Amino acid sequence: MLSNKQIVLKNYIQGCPKESDFELRTTSLSTEIPQNNGSKNAVLLKNLYLACDPYVCHILRPRTKSFFVFSPVIPGSVVRGYGVAKVIKSSYDELKEGDYVWGITGWENYSWNFDPEKLLNKIDNYTQVPLSYYAGILGMPGAAAYMGWNEICSPKRGDIVYVSSAAGGVGHLVGQFAKMMGCYVVGSASTNEKVDLLKTKLGFDDAFNYKEGDLRSNLEKYFPKGIDIYFDNVGGQMLDEVLPQMNIHGRIAVSGLISQYNLDEPQGICNMFSLIEKRLTVRGFVEFDGHEQMYTQYVEWAVKMLEEKKLIYVEDASLGLESATSAFVGIFCGRNIGKQIVVIDAAEG
Repeated sequence: MLSNKQIVLKNYIQGCPKESDFELRTTSLSTEIPQNNGSKNAVLLKNLYLACDPYVCHILRPRTKSFFVFSPVIPGSVVRGYGVAKVIKSSYDELKEGDYVWGITGWENYSWNFDPEKLLNKIDNYTQVPLSYYAGILGMPGAAAYMGWNEICSPKRGDIVYVSSAAGGVGHLVGQFAKMMGCYVVGSASTNEKVDLLKTKLGFDDAFNYKEGDLRSNLEKYFPKGIDIYFDNVGGQMLDEVLPQMNIHGRIAVSGLISQYNLDEPQGICNMFSLIEKRLTVRGFVEFDGHEQMYTQYVEWAVKMLEEKKLIYVEDASLGLESATSAFVGIFCGRNIGKQIVVIDAAEG
């Protein structure tokens, strides 16, 4: 038996997540492969890193149907999300003891996974970059940035690009991808510290603090020639104000709507006529929709760019499983800079 600390959902989330919605629990976990759970493929994982992703709040609320890869979490159950782990026991032929994986796991020290073919991805070349990168740039956020930018935005050299939440886990990568393609890139963020990071370290042409001044005036100031591509991580008022600033045949990739996730009544969009007037293409996406081969190509490319220092990854690491709830709540307050992760056991990675 293993002593297993867990982050458990105490109450369904109402409004913005609070630390009091969760509790830390210690239980015992058997290391014997279960024989009666209906699955022949059981993998016992030692969790090393957890990703704090905004979408997780959706599965912490009561829902009749989930469109995510895993079902909603009910009170009393362990919170789940993307993470990086080490295999310590397996009856699944594709994974053996000592392998490293990334994918869906529990917010706990150890997790049983009974659907590894669907939920886990083996990490082959883990010596080239830190394992924690598979909770961010080489995991779901990196895939979202790359697939959304290349598949949805249809970018070309010289495009004027706007990235909201540009200092977040997805946004700071999209901005760099755009610069590599020869675009003019402006990002927005919630603090002056983040704005400075975008301009001085990440290569954005310009950036602004959206909390300072009038949003419409800022957009007009920073985009006097309009916007060709908007990579949206925010939604709500931000999206509404961007629509009139778009150029004809502009493209909008809707990656996230963090401003709307915790509202009882999501905000509507008033400037819908801009879609007709500007002939805009607006498309939401899920990063792995039919893009498995592209993901493999992306990882190879991203590792090469990281090694050549042509791509910068910003990671905001919180230490210890106990810190997971504070780290998660913090992403909705803008406390993180770059990709927020939780380090459970760095010694293994």
